[in-house]
Amino acid sequence: MNSLIDSTLLKSGSYLNGKWITKAETQADVLNPATGEVITTLALSNEQDAKTVIDDANTAFQTWKTTSVQTRFELLKKWFDLIIANKQDLAAIMTMEQGKTLAESLGEIDYGASYVEWFAEEAKRIYGDVINLPGQDKQALVIRQPVGVVAAITPWNFPNAMITRKAAPALAAGCTIIIKPALETPLSALALAELAERAGIPAGVINVIVGKSRDLGKVLTDSSIVRKLTFTGSTPVGKVLMKQCADTVKRTSMELGGNAPLIIFDDANMDKAIEATLASKYRNSGQTCICANRILVQDGIYDLFVAKLKARVEQFRLGNGFDQGTTHGPLVSEKAANDVNNLVQQAIKQGAKVEIGGNISDLGSCFFEPTILTNLDAKMEIFREEIFGPVAPIFKFHSEQEAVDLANDTEFGLASYVFTDNISRAWRMATNIEYGMVGINEVAISSAMVPFGGIKESGNGREGSKYGLDDYTEMKYICLGGLGS
Repeated sequence: MNSLIDSTLLKSGSYLNGKWITKAETQADVLNPATGEVITTLALSNEQDAKTVIDDANTAFQTWKTTSVQTRFELLKKWFDLIIANKQDLAAIMTMEQGKTLAESLGEIDYGASYVEWFAEEAKRIYGDVINLPGQDKQALVIRQPVGVVAAITPWNFPNAMITRKAAPALAAGCTIIIKPALETPLSALALAELAERAGIPAGVINVIVGKSRDLGKVLTDSSIVRKLTFTGSTPVGKVLMKQCADTVKRTSMELGGNAPLIIFDDANMDKAIEATLASKYRNSGQTCICANRILVQDGIYDLFVAKLKARVEQFRLGNGFDQGTTHGPLVSEKAANDVNNLVQQAIKQGAKVEIGGNISDLGSCFFEPTILTNLDAKMEIFREEIFGPVAPIFKFHSEQEAVDLANDTEFGLASYVFTDNISRAWRMATNIEYGMVGINEVAISSAMVPFGGIKESGNGREGSKYGLDDYTEMKYICLGGLGS
């Protein structure tokens, strides 16, 4: 196991109402996907723990919602400073439990921390409105108040940033939060909770409950005290959670599945398009909701593009994320690797050609070879499914309209990318493809300063930017009467 500078950041149980729960009847191991090694054994919380922490978070909310914005700012800023000061350990914990390279983990710590810094400042900028009404005897005011206790269910692919993107705006708005991280990667969440405690964030304001989804999820969605659920994960699970939230009419923010097209026209800068494809498709070994899932290349440059991309992918080095020279780590679990393999093998049976890769690696059951597939069409399952692995399926198109039609031929609408040097075409594509986010000649589109989210079955709500507080506040209209002389 990679050693930590501060071993106290490695926790083994839930953080509930300011207390660490390290003993429980049920336990689960957290495994390093690169080695199969047990990192730690977790004490799993149960339904009663969830019910208790909901009450505790609600008690804390009564004080936190009236805490001054200056104090919220100062505490969030201290949390940010501690995250940056401990970034080496946070990155090591992430690489241990998730598998991504240490360089990628370090990048995620900076990215995740940026949301804490951003929303620390935004806490000061929760504005209202004054609406002028007819007559002189009354005045209309609009204010924004915190929504209440928030439940957050977070995924394993970005175990730090997916938490800070939710917790930071919640706290900035005056909400308290209960975070339920994925069991594959709970250690990053617990380390963040430890740093939040050190920053002085009061007990009950941030809670991390570690346990099985089937035991905890329904408690969170059924509770009338929990007024908002924010979830990042698959569309099928998101739909179930939305249905469960309906009975109590909760606010929901859903960042669900993606099937991102990366569309490359024959007038695009080929070298930039290749670099962008590598960065988008193979980041985190393809385990991102906004990575290029379908690479659509215009027929005039298709063969050259495939040849150049293959030459670059051949230079990748698969291995343990801690090893020097490793460019891509394992997938998060053996199941994840098998799911990717099944999708690839199905495509091969349907006629796909493997340009490189195509199999589980000899390095171990969690490693899947960086792969390029060609000779594909839109009828294949791989055109419709979110791959979540280092597999680049490259489809051919002829006309601009065909590119639009292929891009929109999905129930998803999260991220999309277009590469062209024709500014008119760039604008037409950006307005005609049905996605919440469009990158033009750029794939690095995510930032704390911009609204992240999708449309259609990719979810609702936005994370980041000045709009990121909206989902954590309620609008209240006040009519002030009796003002006449």
